[in-house]
Order: sequence, then C-alpha cells, then structure tokens
Amino acid sequence: MEGAFSPLHWLVVLAIALLIFGPKKLPEVGKGLGTAIRGFKEALNGKDEQPAKTEPAAKDAPKSPTA
Repeated sequence: MEGAFSPLHWLVVLAIALLIFGPKKLPEVGKGLGTAIRGFKEALNGKDEQPAKTEPAAKDAPKSPTA
C-alpha cells in the first residue's frame, strides 16, 4: 500500500462531495477551501498582505479645540 489514499479513495471522496454540495456549488467550495489554506500558510510564514502602518505620535497630531 503506497500512500494514504489511492485513486479509488479520491474518486469516492469526490462522489460524496458531489452528492452533498452539488455540481454548481462544488467550485465555490473548492475556491473557498483553497483561499483558506493559502491564508493559513501565509499566517504560519508570518506574511501579511498589507504591511502594518505606523500611527503618528500623539504630539504630532493636530489638536482639536475644546470648548
């Protein structure tokens, strides 16, 4: 036995997924799963999509008039 899953196992999993989600919803589910896995890998590597912006110090910010 080589590997955890043989091609027959994958075929059964795909058939069950088609029965549960249907052929129209399955691509959306796959896309969402791929996005989630990609985000998880990026979080593990410490990569952010947007670098954190530093806020200006309070003394540099303009003061609002108080009445």
